[in-house]
This record gives sequence, structure tokens and C-alpha cells, in this order.
Amino acid sequence: MSLHQIAVSHSFLLSSRSAYTLNPLLFSKRNRFRISLSHSRFTSIKHRSFAVAVSDNGIFTSPELAKSFDFTSEERIYNWWLSQGYFRPKFDWESDPFVISMPPPNVTGSLHMGHAMFVTLEDIMVRYHRMRGRPTLWLPGTDHAGIATQLVVERMLASEGIKRVELGRDEFEKRVWEWKEKYGGTITNQIKRLGASCDWTRECFTLDEQLSRAVIEAFIRLHEKGLIYQGSYMVNWSPKLQTAVSDLEVEYSEEPGTLYYIKYRVAGGSRSDFLTIATTRPETLFGDVAIAVHPQDERYSKYVGKMAIVPMTYGRHVPIISDKYVDKDFGTGVLKISPGHDHNDYVLARKLGLPILNVMNKDGTLNEVAGLYCGLDRFEARKKLWSDLEETDLAVKMEPHSLRVPRSQRGGEVIEPLVSKQWFVTMQPLAEKALLAVEKGELTIIPERFEKIYNHWLTNIKDWCISRQLWWGHRIPVWYIVGNDCEEEYIVARSAEEALMRARDKYGKDVEVYQDPDVLDTWFSSALWPFSTLGWPDELAEDFKRFYPTTMLETGHDILFFWVARMVMMGIEFTGTVPFSYVYLHGLIRDSQGRKMSKTLGNVIDPLDTIKEFGTDALRFTLALGTSGQDLNLSTERLTANKAFTNKLWNAGKFLLQVLPNRDNVSGWQNIEACKFNTEGYLLRLPLPECWVVSKLHMLIDAVTESYNKFFFGDVGREIYDFFWGDFADWYIEASKARIYHSGDDSVALVAQTVLLYVFENILKLLHPFMPFVTEELWQALPNRREALIISSWPQTALPRSTDLVKRFENLQALEEKEVLALLSKLDLDNIHFADSPPEDAKQSVHLIASEGLEAYLPLADMVDISAEVQRLTKRLSKMQTEYEGLKARLNSPKFIEKAPKDVVRGVQEKAAEAEEKINLTKNRLALLKSTVMLLQ
Repeated sequence: MSLHQIAVSHSFLLSSRSAYTLNPLLFSKRNRFRISLSHSRFTSIKHRSFAVAVSDNGIFTSPELAKSFDFTSEERIYNWWLSQGYFRPKFDWESDPFVISMPPPNVTGSLHMGHAMFVTLEDIMVRYHRMRGRPTLWLPGTDHAGIATQLVVERMLASEGIKRVELGRDEFEKRVWEWKEKYGGTITNQIKRLGASCDWTRECFTLDEQLSRAVIEAFIRLHEKGLIYQGSYMVNWSPKLQTAVSDLEVEYSEEPGTLYYIKYRVAGGSRSDFLTIATTRPETLFGDVAIAVHPQDERYSKYVGKMAIVPMTYGRHVPIISDKYVDKDFGTGVLKISPGHDHNDYVLARKLGLPILNVMNKDGTLNEVAGLYCGLDRFEARKKLWSDLEETDLAVKMEPHSLRVPRSQRGGEVIEPLVSKQWFVTMQPLAEKALLAVEKGELTIIPERFEKIYNHWLTNIKDWCISRQLWWGHRIPVWYIVGNDCEEEYIVARSAEEALMRARDKYGKDVEVYQDPDVLDTWFSSALWPFSTLGWPDELAEDFKRFYPTTMLETGHDILFFWVARMVMMGIEFTGTVPFSYVYLHGLIRDSQGRKMSKTLGNVIDPLDTIKEFGTDALRFTLALGTSGQDLNLSTERLTANKAFTNKLWNAGKFLLQVLPNRDNVSGWQNIEACKFNTEGYLLRLPLPECWVVSKLHMLIDAVTESYNKFFFGDVGREIYDFFWGDFADWYIEASKARIYHSGDDSVALVAQTVLLYVFENILKLLHPFMPFVTEELWQALPNRREALIISSWPQTALPRSTDLVKRFENLQALEEKEVLALLSKLDLDNIHFADSPPEDAKQSVHLIASEGLEAYLPLADMVDISAEVQRLTKRLSKMQTEYEGLKARLNSPKFIEKAPKDVVRGVQEKAAEAEEKINLTKNRLALLKSTVMLLQ
């Protein structure tokens, strides 16, 4: 049985699902319904008290004893889950497991909102599939983060006055391991605080022995296939770290700079024969190998084919050439070609067969090629060179110029393009297979628009520089012969012993070997994170493949290329199959103004501080309501609203505990448990309010389950929120109070109690993946709980429902707010009658036309003063209009219409139409109430 496999990356949540939204008609336009509302007889019954015993296990708190959910209990609940072993899967080899390998955060990391996003989404998936009965494993771990960790430890040593080179490699690695043991668990503990239900007994680290063995095995297999090679090519060089860095680890920022105009005299010409070049990095002129102009630039055509003299080089000559690559309109239209220090110049030089000249040391100082400037830092050399150019009349002018500056993502320093000897992976054959996987439908990228980006990147992919000049990481498994200057002769082996044996077989018993000092790019290691069985015996590896990940998720669209695309390529290469079925992208978390969070702006929102103020559940619910592929603006208002949702849930639980039978009321609970809602016959025998809310619940279960399966998590949250708050709390709980407290009939009260419990416990199940703590606390407070919510079974789908009765009840909702109905006519819902003609006492009633085909007659007798209700509805109308204007503003935004998925736009349009209809109905209601007040005066 194949795994259901999914990959999830940066980018964020699929939201709109209007095609699947269940919107029952409020009323029919073809049939005219007339509703007559008669007076009800109120029976005075003493308030019934149903006390429920409080959990005495010290873990959970009953809502009876607490005004609101106590966030401090979250850690107790989490530790209880952990102690009970609920995070560990019980694998049934006949079933289809659901496995996630956590995107390993850096061991140096501290929790930020990006972590909170991916943890929330992955935990939602894991908890959902666990409740669906699938053997579910979430494999946690951390990344050794070569550059970041080495930087942290070097800074720590610097504070002690120690340099890395003074310690030596072995001692430095020892210090890093000590640091990791002391501080490396910080991020793990913080992730736990978010409720991550990982199997922590299987926690991994990318430098663990098993994973290290897989990385070495992958290098060897790729090398044996001729896909790994060594060569000197242009890379991004970090002078401070003195290592190559990935293209994806270079961040570009717009910064103020300077454009320098310099004269290059034409050899053999007069003093008026010179070309002026404009450059932002004059210090690289020592590496010039040519001067280029555009073939159609008549200003310089007479100089093409001649030689130019490079300034300050004691008369070194370079050819003046023409090439269409030159931009005639930039600067002076003359380009200096320094292929050793510019990516574009490097490509041009290789095309034209020009030499490559390097003028820079690996620490960012100029080398002997720069003559008198040798040993100067690149920026110091720039200042001195310009001063000297001014003295020799070769400096023309300086002018301000906005620069796109490449900086190291880790160290922040300016990156230097530099030709360096490195190890590379040939990517084209690997990329072709990954492209084919999408083309054949074996891999689906969500949102779909990122498929184009994925295809473009893989189609134009460069060979991957996988070597890093660091001491912390997976050492490259290559050995050289001591005393042999030819490094092209090397041995690839799984260990030093194997390398020495091979070397002696080839070169004689007296040879010695030494290992390549470089380590592998951290992303090479991370791309193999799910495939740790490489190198295992076949029979063991085959069994372990069942633990391969089925879902991946990260933050930031660039992770699609950093990690996910490379895992896809590695997975196909080493397992022969696509490792995931879906790549799921979620967005960045921005501040309330839509700005990217940064320490510079001071707008960073700390997840742990947020949890203290609003609770983990409110934070998770807020993050999960985003739209896949789109960034989420995080605001205090959203968090406050969802904290209120937590409190509303808590208060609903408090109400249930007040009205349910005591735990020791055996017969009462036997009667409740005897009620079954899974047959149509039983459902149709329920009174209208109960039939309506149970039917709506069954519709919700189907819609929510489908949304979970389609990764429409934003829709899941909104659907549950709307049902719980709008239907269950605001309507049914209010209706149930009269039935329980004032019906005078125990059988009526029993039905209401049973429905309250049935609906509420299913709401807790549906909501648990989003809000695990408050739902588990409430679940444990309910009587007769035999298992934890986290491992309870998911609600059954395709349960019976009556769409006709749902429509009938919603006709009442469309007609009037239930409180207004009760106020106007003192009716209960059992005394609402549907008819095809007006009642006999129509003249003694208020006639209301709610909409086409829906009329009502409200008896005037015993009416009460309703002016207060007019005020309430007026406030409600104002709020509805504000919400409607917000929806219209989104629809009037070209940015939203162009960039939002079509189903998201359609969903907003439907909500706007519905809001407009409600506004009109409310206006009609207000008009009726105002006229009624006048009639009664």
C-alpha cells in the first residue's frame, strides 16, 4: 500500500472553498410560506441544578471552577499527553501511515512567528490524521546549521579572547558540541510550547550518526554516477566567514552608493583618446581583462580593436572589444570586464574566451595583483585608489547611485563574487526528473501559481556548489595523497580507513592520506533529512521506508528551492519515487501594516509573549486562518477576537456542565447515551430546533472533513467558528434554555440535554487540531469521557440531515432574530406554525413580509415595549454595514482581484451579497418594530 505523501513549504494556507460551501436557501422564491406565531404558555419551573464532578487528576480544571480557560494549564496538559505516549504511533502494517518529518529548525534558533506558522499547520495535519485512525508519526529534529552555529560559537570564543584558528579544528568542534548540548535544546522546548505533538522519542539531529551515514552515502553514490565534480568557478564568497555561500543565502538590499567615473587611456593615442567607464567598485579594475562597448555605439567604434591602459597598473594593456551585452544607456556605455569579480562578467568572459584574473584574497583584502594596494581591505583600497586617481587626473567624477547590494543572510556582510575551487553537483539530470514529476501529475504544488516558479527555477538551474569552508558540518568524504600536489587525484571513501586502504592499493603501502578540509552545504544534509536509510541493508531499508515523510511544510517561498525541490530531486534519485504527492506553501507572517517583521523596524512579534497574553489556542487559530500562498498580517485585533472565541467556547462548556445530569445519575446518562443521531428516523422525530442544529452539525462535519483533506485549513477554521458562534451558541443554546428550564417536561429537557452534549463534543473534535488545549480541557470536564480527545475518533461523515427542516428553521432566522420573536409574541418555537394562508386573527396581528415568498403574522396581544430592541437592532445594523463595507473594499481592490485565487474572490463576493441581504432584512425589521411601537402607543 503506497503512502499518501505530501510536501508543504513556505508559503502558507489554502483558504477559499466556496465551491464546497454549504449555503442552504433561506427561503424559496417559488413557494410562498406563511408563518403564524401563536402565544406560548410559560410554565414556572424552579431552576434545575446539574452539578458535574470536577476532575481530580490534577491535570485538568473544570469550567465550573474557572471563569475562563487558564493558559498556564497548557504546559500541564502537554506534559500529560507526553507522559501518556499519545504522540507515539502504534503502527498497524496493514494501514496507511501518515508521517511528517519536521523541517529541522536551526540548532541556534529561537522561536519566531515563521516557526509558529509551520508548527501550527503541521500539528493540525498530524492531529487530524491521528483522530482519523491512521498510524501517525511526526518526526522532530534540528539542523546543525553550519554557518549560523559556527558564527555563534566564534563570537562566544571572541568574548573570551580566543580565535578559532588558535584552537585548531578538533578542539573547536569539541567546543561547538559543548555549546550544542547546553543551548541547542532551546528551540525544541519552545516548539513544544506551541503544542507540537511530535514523537520526541525519535528526535533527530542532522549530525547524528545515522543521518551522517546517509549524507556520506549520498555523496558517494552521486560521485559514482559522475554527478559530483570539483572545479574552479564563480561563487558567492563571504570574506568574514571565508566560505562560499549559496545563491539562496544572499539577500539583496537597495542601499545608497556611488558611481565612479574613471578614464582609461587608449594605448598609442593622444591625451584626448580615452574611454570613461562608470563603476560602483573601482578596486576591481586591477582584475580587468577587457573594455567593451556596444557594436552599434558610434561614439566608440573607432577604438574597437585597440588596447586600453588599465589605470594604476603600471601600463597594463587590455583589448577594447564590442559585444551586444553592453548597455549603451548605462553610465557612459563603456563596460570594464572583471570576470574574477562579477557574475555577469564571468559568463561573458567564458563566452568570449577571455582570461580570469583574481585580485582578492579570501579575507577580502587585495592580493599581489593589485600592486601597491596589496594587503588593503577592499573598501579601504577603494578610498585610496580614488584618491590616487584624482591625483593622476584619471578620476572624472563621483555621483550618488542606488545600489543593489548582496549581503550574507547569516553574517550581514557584503558578499564578494569570487572564483574559487569548490565541489559541485550537476543538477540538470536531477532537475529533469523533478520537472517530469509535476508534468505527470505525480507532484502537485499548492497554490498552483507556484508551479510556474518551480518549473522556471528547475529549468534554469545552475550546478550546485555544495562545499563550504567551515569546520562545523559533514566533512566531505574525499581524501588526498600526502605529498602529492595534484589534487585532481583523490579518493572518495566512506571512512579514513577505507580511503587509506584504497590509496595503498593504488600507490603503495608507504602512502598517507589527508581529508578534504571542507564540509558539505547544510542544505545538502537537510535535503537528505527524510532519507536516512541510505546505506542500510536492503531488508532494513525497505521496512523503514514506511517511515518516510508524507508531509513537509516550511515558511518562506524560497524554501521551495532551498529545501523542498532539492528533497524532491534527492528522493527520486535515491528511492526511485517522488517522495511527496503535494508541495504545500504558506505565507510569511507580517505585522498589522503588512510589513515584514524585522528587529530594525521594531515590529517583531514574539510567539511566546503572544501565548502569555492570548493563549496558544488563540495564536494557532489566528495563524491557521490565513490563505495558502498569501502572507498573513498579524494584528492584536485578530488575536483578541480569537481569544474571545476561546472564552466563548469555555462559557459554552460551563453552561453544559450546569445542565447535564450528575455523573452519578446512572439512569439519566443511560437515557442520554441511548439517543442515536445516526439514523434518519430518529433525526426526523426531533423537534424543529434540535433537528435543525443536528442537521447543520452533520453538514458541518462533511464540509470540514473535506476541507481538511484538501488542506483548506482557513475554511476549516471559519466554518467551525461560524457554526459554533452563530448557530450553536447564539441560537441553539439560547433555545435550549427554555426547553430545559421552562418546558415542564423531562422528556423535552432530555432531548435538549442530549443534543447539547452531542453537538458540543463533536465541535470539540472538529476544533481540536486547531485549538488542542482548551478543547482537551473541556473534553476532560465532560462526564463519562473514556479516552483523551487527542486520540478520540473523528466524527462520522455522511450522517443524516433534513435540508427541508433546516430551510424551515432558517426561514425563521431570516424572518426575525429569535429574541425579537420571543419578545414580540412571547412564543416558544413549538408554537410556530407554517401555513399556506393567513391565520383567522390576521387583523389582530402585525403582518411582516420578510422577503418574497416569506410572510409572518405576529399577534399584538400581550406585546411589550420594544424600544430597547430597536436600539439593539440599530447597533447591529451599524456593525453589519461596517462589515459589508469592508467586504466591498476588498472587492474594489484591483490588487485583491488580481492576486487572490478565484475561489477566494468568489467567496468574498458571496459573503458581500449575503451581508447586503441581511442588511436589507434588518432595515425591514427595524421599520416594522418602529411602526409597531407607534401602533401600541
